[in-house]
Order: sequence, then C-alpha cells, then structure tokens
Amino acid sequence: MDIRKIKRLIELLDESGIHEIEIAEGEESVRITRNSPQPSPPPAQMGYPPYPQPAPAPQPAAEPQPSATSTGSETPTEPGEEEPEGEPIRSPMVGTFYRSPSPTSKPFVEVGQKVRAGDTLCIIEAMKMLNQIEADRDGVVTAVLVENGQPVEFDQPLFLVSN
Repeated sequence: MDIRKIKRLIELLDESGIHEIEIAEGEESVRITRNSPQPSPPPAQMGYPPYPQPAPAPQPAAEPQPSATSTGSETPTEPGEEEPEGEPIRSPMVGTFYRSPSPTSKPFVEVGQKVRAGDTLCIIEAMKMLNQIEADRDGVVTAVLVENGQPVEFDQPLFLVSN
C-alpha cells in the first residue's frame, strides 16, 4: 500500500473524529487506531437484514444489578453457583455479534461443547461484511459472554474456553 494513501487515511481519521479504520487492498491491509483520552461511544448497530433487532430483555425491578466485576455472561451466576472458568476468546474487531449464520439456524457453539482450533464460534458483522470468528485453541466452551445481536468492541471477551 502506498505511504501517501496511509498518510491520507491518517489525515481523514483526524478530520472526521473516527476512532479506528481498517482498509484492505488485495492481500495488503492497514489498521489505524487513534487513542482518545475519553472513551468512545458504542458503535451504532448496523441492522444486518436477516436478523431482526432484538427487543431489550425485561429486567425485574426488585433484583440488584450485577456488579462491575461481573463477566457479563448471558446467564447471571446464582448464589452458590461457580463462575465459569476458562481463557477468553476475544473479538478481533468492532462489530455486531451473531451466534448463528441466520436467525433460524442453531448457534455455531453451545456451552459445554468441545471445539478445536479453527472451528467457527460466531460471526461478527463489520461494515456490512460478515466475518467468521474461529477458535484459536482446542477446548470446551464454558461460557458465552455476549448476547446475540449485541455490538462488541475490539479485544472484548466473547467466549470462555477451558482445556
């Protein structure tokens, strides 16, 4: 990729206020990320056509909210129940998380399922592109940390996998 194009991308990043951009031309790609002193707002949900926008789950008013140290798993841990163990598999990009290839299909993986390195775990939609996220190691899925259709950040834990 031409250095002039990269410099122009950096200028556009500064002018627009965008936090991160990734461009690929053939087999070459470049990702430019700008550090900001304040946290960036969550990305706008792009509305992948086959998936209807999920309705927010009703929250009971009498129960306390999970603490900030919670792992954010789909099912909160009950008192006396153990926290899931395992190493996190993290999001390689910003986008929208989908557990299955279509709304009517079963999820790629379930909690308790054995996976091998290279198995597809989920899809992350970024810029109208569907990216399959694969396991980077063998193990057993002990937790799914993101709900279907929710936005995810770069390096956000998606799954816990134990050996």
